[in-house]
Amino acid sequence: MGIIILFIAVIIETTFAVYCICSKSNQKRTRSIMRISIFAVFIVFTLMSIIKLNFRWKSIAVLLFVWAVFSVLTLIRNKSDKKEYKCRRIIIKTISNVLLIIIALIPIFLFPKYEMIETTGEFKIATDLYTYTDKNRVETYTNTGENRKLNVEFWYPEATDAKYPLIVFSHGSFGIRTSNESLFKELASHGYVVASIDHTFQSLFTTDVKGNKTWINMEYIKEIKAQDAHSHKQQSYEYFQKWMGIRKGDINFVIDYILTEDNNNDADKVYKLVDKGKIGVMGHSLGGSAALGIGRRRDDVSAVMALESPFLDDIEGVDDDGFIFTDEIYPVPVLNVYSDSSWSHLSEWSQYAENYTLLSDTDAIAFNAYIQGVGHLSLTDLALTSPLLTHFLNQKKSETDTEYCLKTINKLTLEFFNCYLKGEGKFHLMDVPGDVEHKE
Repeated sequence: MGIIILFIAVIIETTFAVYCICSKSNQKRTRSIMRISIFAVFIVFTLMSIIKLNFRWKSIAVLLFVWAVFSVLTLIRNKSDKKEYKCRRIIIKTISNVLLIIIALIPIFLFPKYEMIETTGEFKIATDLYTYTDKNRVETYTNTGENRKLNVEFWYPEATDAKYPLIVFSHGSFGIRTSNESLFKELASHGYVVASIDHTFQSLFTTDVKGNKTWINMEYIKEIKAQDAHSHKQQSYEYFQKWMGIRKGDINFVIDYILTEDNNNDADKVYKLVDKGKIGVMGHSLGGSAALGIGRRRDDVSAVMALESPFLDDIEGVDDDGFIFTDEIYPVPVLNVYSDSSWSHLSEWSQYAENYTLLSDTDAIAFNAYIQGVGHLSLTDLALTSPLLTHFLNQKKSETDTEYCLKTINKLTLEFFNCYLKGEGKFHLMDVPGDVEHKE
């Protein structure tokens, strides 16, 4: 749709410019009528649901509205065009208008229309959003002294009163709580309660139940950019400790809150669906590192899944040889999923030393899957919602189909948690077909 609109806009602007040049006039009145008409067509398409007025279309809607308002004012004033006709002015104005349209259409190009991956489970899915306040922690990203607030979204089986395992998700460095929504829906459709956390000031943005939006903290962005585990290990270690402290605090608080609400007679339904004896955690990138940390620290967590995440919380210090990791065996079953971004570097990157150890014989119950032909962000739904942005951020084009990649992650994760949270069968990585390498 974006390409079509851009093509039509360029044709209209070019045709109008040619007409002005041929008639040697500015055609101010004609331009005003044309822009009012275009805006009217846009409104009709919106009312007919041909165009859904979401964030993808807001910028073009604003541009067309502004043009229409000025055009109406021009017609009302009914003033003759006093400016002297100049061919150069017409050409510059046409180029400027086309550039404005291109800029307004950027969200449509970045986030084209897509189809969400269909779930395979028997349950219909319900969702709820909550805003929690942790009264035991003061927000460290502001100096207001306010308590830390978290927005948490749930996906769970609809129209049922049974008990289901709880899985808590933590997004990546600049992620958002819906970063792996296709996975959340798949799990919920098979009988899981999934809670995904927006880590306030560490998520790109987060919106609470009242519609208030909080953007990512700039100091946090600077820390992420400055972190260099190769050249500045001590500084990186301090960052890791800080980030893991915040993330683990968030996850612990959310799990504890959910378990406490289960004992509240007036609690919402979603809390009553949670089986308190079956808890898993998962995450992507930095969020996966936090999930791995939680798996080591909480006795009530039974399984962990991490999407391309180093064991940052297991780092206890730094010496001349690199990071010092705990020598304690990882206590719960863990599934690590990798892409091209890290797989060939696990033995080289010091923060991934424990991940590399788990590829060989170990007493830990560890499974490792490598999905070939994709990058780091291809392990999230961004690859589905914005292929262009994913290509740019991955710095490579995916060679593996996006839907295949996400379905593979869904299958791996579902079977892993089915085994270790529901006790259904034995988990085998080799059951996953296609371009996936396995280590278990």
